[in-house]
Amino acid sequence: MASVEASGKTVDEAVERALAELGVALDAVEVEVLSEGRGGVLGVGGADARVRVRLIGDEDGDGEAAEAAPTQVEETEFIEDEAEFAAQMLDHLLELMGVAADVSIRDAETPGDGLGMAKAVLDIEGDDLGLLIGRRGETLASLQYLLNLMASRQLGQHISFTVDVEGYRRRREQQINTMARRLADQVKRTGRPAMMEPMPPNERRIVHLALAEDSRVETSSVGEGEDRKVSISPRR
Repeated sequence: MASVEASGKTVDEAVERALAELGVALDAVEVEVLSEGRGGVLGVGGADARVRVRLIGDEDGDGEAAEAAPTQVEETEFIEDEAEFAAQMLDHLLELMGVAADVSIRDAETPGDGLGMAKAVLDIEGDDLGLLIGRRGETLASLQYLLNLMASRQLGQHISFTVDVEGYRRRREQQINTMARRLADQVKRTGRPAMMEPMPPNERRIVHLALAEDSRVETSSVGEGEDRKVSISPRR
């Protein structure tokens, strides 16, 4: 399979679905944005975003060339330049919002950081930044979407960064892992499926990866839109 098309509420969600179908990381593909959708920032109404994702260097669709990660020094340096550019853009956004904070850059290390999806993590640090997180991380998700949309347009390619505030995403990832393993133990004990709370795509991905190597349970995403959640079932 050389390429797939996918849709989602945002471009990032559509790309994540395409990568899951291809079974590769972001660095292994080229992304063509067919439609950016409407209403993504506020999450109200509008149309879905749609993307076409193609394996790099795989004209015949065998997928082997796409498995190799970029190794050229020049490309690594360019990625660092992209991250610096995105950090400066995020600084400017925060200034416009009247938020006094510092932005630092680090590598993605865990699924909650966007490992395999994001070029880098942009950490925001400061005082009283809860307003940037919002209810269940909704404001943070909108800020990240807006930054990625602006950076992608400026750089002329789809690019994804994870934005975090005072380690919120890492704490949330730990909570999700704890919940997932507790429900997995319940499923193994009772033999009955269990359902997690509705989650955005990046959080559902954490659950799938957390339980991927458990030989006694399996996970799947069910539902539509904001009600989409992860089901944990006994492995057949």
